[in-house]
Amino acid sequence: MNQIKIKNHIIENFHSPFIISEAGLNHNGELEKAFKMIELAKEAGSDAIKFQTYTATDFISDLDQTYTYRSQGNEITESMISMFERCEFSTDEWFKIKNKCEEVGIVFLSTPVNPSDLELLMRLDVPALKIGSSDLTNVPLLKSCKDSGLPILLSCGMSSLEEISESLQIIGSPEKTQVVLLVCTSEYPTPAADVNLLRFQTFSEIFPDIPLGFSDHTQGSLASSLAVSMGSCVFEKHFTLDHNLPGPDHWFSEDPTGLKQWIKSIRSSFKMMGSSTIKPTLGETEMKKIARKSIVALEDISKGEVLGKKIGVKRPGYGLSPTLIGEISNKKSIKTIKKNSLLKLEDFE
Repeated sequence: MNQIKIKNHIIENFHSPFIISEAGLNHNGELEKAFKMIELAKEAGSDAIKFQTYTATDFISDLDQTYTYRSQGNEITESMISMFERCEFSTDEWFKIKNKCEEVGIVFLSTPVNPSDLELLMRLDVPALKIGSSDLTNVPLLKSCKDSGLPILLSCGMSSLEEISESLQIIGSPEKTQVVLLVCTSEYPTPAADVNLLRFQTFSEIFPDIPLGFSDHTQGSLASSLAVSMGSCVFEKHFTLDHNLPGPDHWFSEDPTGLKQWIKSIRSSFKMMGSSTIKPTLGETEMKKIARKSIVALEDISKGEVLGKKIGVKRPGYGLSPTLIGEISNKKSIKTIKKNSLLKLEDFE
């Protein structure tokens, strides 16, 4: 497997997780909200924050198309192009967002929707590109991202195995392009029955040289914690400043408390993976002395007596191992041994 680096972060299966907090559209097109989200993502422990870079008129052809979503406890239906235009940033604003990320010390990432958006992101000097599930079959965008030479994070929601394989062939992974395949279900939020974490096993068998990640659209931290044990090394999740803000994604996104808990759970789960080596831990080595048992004198033993039934097994565990009791029971004591004394090799012939 080729090692992938995003800034100073190494990306490979079962490596320390690279965690992306997804701002998406939850800044509502307001620069100050975007700045607050950047600060919150850093404070929560994220490695990166990701946005979506687009011009609405470049990817929506039906100006009459509507979109229905839940917001502030209500069902809202509005023009799709109006919704996306409301959350657009100008080129100047994107540079301010990138500069804010550098100031805070968090990796800036974004999803281009069209090749023209990719050109802007290249000017912003992004260290990697994210291709969303909706563009997995967008051949012109895939080719443009491949030509950038940057690592690609590819989400595979709504996709068949054939579509995923074809997209990976287009971008030349892993021979020509560094790519991370993100397991994803494009349901917001994703119900437990549709998470299908066993896809990690399938992908690792079919694409053994491609690192795997998890674009988590569930609520809470359980799914991502489980994904750690499946080998996921990249994690992504939507977050918001406040569930009660207007907009399509706020209600199911993690709030500041939920974001911190999600990240903490991933980091803790990775620590719990530990080592595959079978040996006592340092803490167990100390506990072993207390909890294990040793061979002891069950009663006073005189010099010259056969140990026999006068020896047994009791705590503590830093004396002779009970595994030796059958071997030494017919030995004779060469000195007096007091009751409850731990036996030593020099106590018998």
